[in-house]
Amino acid sequence: MDDATLMKLTGANKHLLGLFKQRRRDAKNEAEEFKKHFFKKEIRVLGISGSKRNPEDCAQESSTTEWLLDKCLDEARKLGANTKKMRLQDYDIQPCKGCYSTTNNQCHYKCTCYPEGKFGDEMTNKLYGMCMWADVIVWATPIQNFKISSLMGLFLDRLISMDGSLKPADIHNIKNKEINKKHTKFIELTATNEFGSGFLRRFTGKIAGIIVSGHEVGASLTISSLFMTLNQFGMLFPPFSSMYAINTVCESTSSDTKALRNKCHEDDARLLARNLMAAAKIAKRKNDYWWSYDGRGN
Repeated sequence: MDDATLMKLTGANKHLLGLFKQRRRDAKNEAEEFKKHFFKKEIRVLGISGSKRNPEDCAQESSTTEWLLDKCLDEARKLGANTKKMRLQDYDIQPCKGCYSTTNNQCHYKCTCYPEGKFGDEMTNKLYGMCMWADVIVWATPIQNFKISSLMGLFLDRLISMDGSLKPADIHNIKNKEINKKHTKFIELTATNEFGSGFLRRFTGKIAGIIVSGHEVGASLTISSLFMTLNQFGMLFPPFSSMYAINTVCESTSSDTKALRNKCHEDDARLLARNLMAAAKIAKRKNDYWWSYDGRGN
């Protein structure tokens, strides 16, 4: 499509069109670097704990969910992985402001509602980078009211910035709604299934595993909601990539620690690590492929 047609259909002038094309080049370059990073021999495993329980805080006990995550990461290390753990409770994570719903390109990477640097929160300044580092991500959350924890939900909301968003088209008018709507229209008209040609989904091809635990029923709902979100992010789920540990409602919550921190559940967490590591080895074996999605929409 020629420039004159693009300017007519998007309402952009020549200067704006040039900015849009530059962002497309930026996204393609980032996509290539993303793949180079992924296909390095090293397997990098990030464990994310969405629990708020802490011996020094109100609960006065540590998290069983995090205990299971630790066993999973320990097994991954034994299998040769470079591992990191992200305890969401240790970081300042501000809520998503919903820019994406105005138009895709009102939301940027990294999040410009909390811009990187002294005005950013730790989500922008630290946690996006940790997610980008990982090849494998283990999502560990307690069951709270039949769903993921509120802390994990807050974190997932902010990850919309990684799931498709680009750099601002005009760095001097970052939240200019009209410019960003025109940028979105430009992508809808020009993007293809090529990775990086349009909206850049930065979880594409990363391996996912899920750990949940809790006192009440709700494991299946919690895992299912996480799976739907992460699969739409573009993450890869190998066989047997989730586990749960729950205690019966017929017992007091005070019995949960003993009931859930047992060898059976520890073995499940370690088995999860082995399956995730196997998937990573398979996915990294050849770099002559990549996953496809429609780059025009998100």
